[in-house]
Order: sequence, then structure tokens, then C-alpha cells
Amino acid sequence: MDELTEKKKDAVWIAHSLFNRGKTSGTSANISFLHEGNVYISASGSCFGTLKAEDLVLAPLEGTGEFSEKRPSKELRLHQILYHLNPEMRAVIHTHGPYAVLWSCLSHHDPENVMPVYTPYLEMKLGRIPIVPYAPPGSEELFRNMEQTAQGARGVLLKNHGAVVAGRNLMNAFECLEELEQSAFTAWMLYGRQADRLEELIEGGQNEKI
Repeated sequence: MDELTEKKKDAVWIAHSLFNRGKTSGTSANISFLHEGNVYISASGSCFGTLKAEDLVLAPLEGTGEFSEKRPSKELRLHQILYHLNPEMRAVIHTHGPYAVLWSCLSHHDPENVMPVYTPYLEMKLGRIPIVPYAPPGSEELFRNMEQTAQGARGVLLKNHGAVVAGRNLMNAFECLEELEQSAFTAWMLYGRQADRLEELIEGGQNEKI
């Protein structure tokens, strides 16, 4: 199996896994990877539940290009921005995971890092998660907001929208997205409750108990 075929196979597996476990629905998600200086991204209107290798459209790393048949996702620019800001990253996934969406709808006192740290894994895998101010999906305003907010970040929440995560490869992006969704689930379930955050335990000298 050549490298491009293997990448497409991984992208299809990830898409089906996310859809079949309710981590995204309908045609609301998109996935991409880099290969030989170009982007392969899920086509506009494609569904993760039925995604096929031929639904991964070749697109430029910058700009929009011209397409005679299947068009790339209208959110291609979100992927291009993360690749530009993180040159070592080789894959990007955007989903409307239920708990990431719920968490993105709340008001946050620190928009530079909106995920409370209850377990060590999100910081280990992905780092801080800023929130991108709301703008309509696919709009130039959203892309400007993304460029301004995602500096120094590998993953973001789009306000009242969903998550966008970059990885060193497709499986790494998948793992990081899973951790972000799990962290959002944990934060949502603990919201308004008395719960110890990791930094409080460490500052209090209780890190040996973690």
C-alpha cells in the first residue's frame, strides 16, 4: 500500500469511528492531511458515516484552487490556518463533538485557555485551548478570528460551533481530538460542582496522590 492510500485509509477509519460513536453527525465535520505539499480534505457535503477515499479532495496548502467535480469543505481555510501556524503538523480534524459544542457555548473568563484541567492528559497531548470568537461557518470573519486566536495553539474551540485540532499525523490528530472531547465531557459534568483542578492539587503539594 502506498503512502497516500494508507493516509486515505486512516482518514476514512477515523471518520467512521467518530460518526459511529456519536462524536459527530450529519455533514458537520471535516478532516484533512498533508501529502507532498498539498492538502487532502473531505469534500463539501460529505458525511463522516459514509466517507470514502474518493471523497478526500486534493486542495492547495494556500488559496482555494479550482475544482471541476467534488469541492473541498468550505472550512478548508480553518485547516490551512492551523497548518500555517504549526508547520510540523500534518493533519487537522474539525468536528461538532457534543461536549465540545456545549463547552463552546458557555462564557469563559479566560478566552486564551478555556478548558479547566482536571486530568493531566489534555495538556500532555495538546496544550492550551483558546476559544475563537463567533462568526458564521465558512465566513471570512471566522477565518480572520481563527488566525488571530490560534497563534501558538494546536487546537481551538470555535465559539458556539465546535473543535478544530491539528496533529503530527492523522492518528495523533484523532487522539488529541478524542482527549479534547473527553476533557469537555469532564468539565461539563463537573460544571458548578466542588471539584479539584489539577493545578490546585499540585500547588497544594498533593501531586503524589494524583
